[in-house]
Amino acid sequence: MLGGSMRLMIWGVLLLLLVLFALSNRQPVQLGLWPVDVWVELPLSVAMLTGMAIAFFLGGVTVWLGTLSQRRRAREAEHVVRLLQAQLAESRGSVSSRPDA
Repeated sequence: MLGGSMRLMIWGVLLLLLVLFALSNRQPVQLGLWPVDVWVELPLSVAMLTGMAIAFFLGGVTVWLGTLSQRRRAREAEHVVRLLQAQLAESRGSVSSRPDA
């Protein structure tokens, strides 16, 4: 696991790159939505960073939805393990409380 100072340095470098990208791409671009005649003028960096953020979010949602079945199976398996541990503890208790024959 990375130490706190190393993690801070990595985030600092990434933030610096993000700021440099935003400052060097300030040209205005027009974005339009085809079926509706709506046009928005934004700096290029804002348009690109917004697109990347939306793609990142949609990718995260896709991965989260893909792991739902695996997490459900893991919860069911944990439930079975708890039941088996309880049965084992009960059977050990009944064996130790039995009088010797």
